[in-house]
Amino acid sequence: MTVSTASATAAKAAPLEAGAARKAIDRVGLPGWIQAMPFGLVFLFFFVIPLILVVIVSFWDYNDYEMLPSFTTRSYTETFEGCLTQLPDLCTILKTYLSTVKFCFIVWVTTLIIGFTVAYFLAFYVRTVTMQMVLFLVCTIPFWTSNVIRMISWIPLLGRNGLINLALERAHLVDKPVEWLLYSPFSVGLAFTHLFTFFMVVPIFNSMMRIDRRLVEAAYDSGASAWQTLWNLIIPLCKPGIVIGSIFVVTIVMGDFITFDVMGGEQIASAGKVVETRLNALQFPPAAANAVILLVVTLMIIVGLNRIVDVRKEL
Repeated sequence: MTVSTASATAAKAAPLEAGAARKAIDRVGLPGWIQAMPFGLVFLFFFVIPLILVVIVSFWDYNDYEMLPSFTTRSYTETFEGCLTQLPDLCTILKTYLSTVKFCFIVWVTTLIIGFTVAYFLAFYVRTVTMQMVLFLVCTIPFWTSNVIRMISWIPLLGRNGLINLALERAHLVDKPVEWLLYSPFSVGLAFTHLFTFFMVVPIFNSMMRIDRRLVEAAYDSGASAWQTLWNLIIPLCKPGIVIGSIFVVTIVMGDFITFDVMGGEQIASAGKVVETRLNALQFPPAAANAVILLVVTLMIIVGLNRIVDVRKEL
């Protein structure tokens, strides 16, 4: 009995001693700011410093051959040149940004509807976790290939002699090929939706998996319909995922120019295309100025989204 009692006492004391040892290690451990320093240095050297350099270059002067390190607002004034004199008409740069924001809104709506539907199906209609993960991985298959390859794969379908036009003509639904399927705003929006819907699926699916299923059952037991449960319970609880996915989509679309070129036939202007054109002309200060303007516009949209949900609490 004495040995058994001693063993039981030792077994009870072991967790206490382990906890005390962990507390002692925590007390002598490194401060949090030192532990975060490597990540802070990476953020500093690869984001903050390059951003500061871009802002500095945007205020430099330039000519046809070189940049001149002297302070001037020439790049900004030339960018918005004529905006005040053309009122109430919009100048070229404002039309370009308005067009980019319009595409951003359209893509956001389409990706949100499709992404929410896919995430809702995976979270609430697929019962087993294994099947959820399998189907979720299936959604990642398109990301195993390049964005450019996925874009140009639409051309054989949407072109004048593409499969869709051939099918429409053989079904006698049209007399001649439909022109607006390719190299048009429709094809640009379609490509964006195809490329970036997954950025909506992932955060929304993550938010839905955190929802306590007992809340859903309680809503149904209280007599709520499927639509009432979706609108009053699931969507409010999914707001963090919706906002995070929206930030991903908005930031990517606002800075994109390759999709506009490939799917728009270089006929649709975009804010990213303005920066790319300036860089090709070796006009680095105007390119930096337009990059800063694009960054400010994108940050304004992100701040507006953060007004809905504090994303920092979800990360």
